[in-house]
Amino acid sequence: MLEEWQTSWKNGDTGRKIYNIMPSVSLRPTNWIRDDVISFSQHGPFPAYLKRFHLCDSDYCSCGGIGTALHYAMYLCSVLAYEEASSKLRTRMAEKGRQ
Repeated sequence: MLEEWQTSWKNGDTGRKIYNIMPSVSLRPTNWIRDDVISFSQHGPFPAYLKRFHLCDSDYCSCGGIGTALHYAMYLCSVLAYEEASSKLRTRMAEKGRQ
C-alpha cells in the first residue's frame, strides 16, 4: 500500500509544491503547523483560491494585488486582508450550510 501511494505521489500532477518539500510519503504525522500547511498548499482563505469555488467575487486583495498565499506572506496588508477573507469565508460557508 505504501509503495502504491509513493508511486502515485511521485507521478501525480497535483501537489507538486508540497512534493518538492516532502517527496516521500509516510504514515507518521508531520509537525507542521496549520499556517505552514495553508501557505505551502496555497489552500486557504486567499481570494485567488476562493474564487475558484465561487466563494469570493474577486481574486484581488483589498490592496489591489492578486490575493495569493505569496502576496499575503510578502505585504503588510496581509493581516487585515487575511482576516477579512477569513471572515467572508466563514460567513459564506455558514450561509451555504443553512440552505
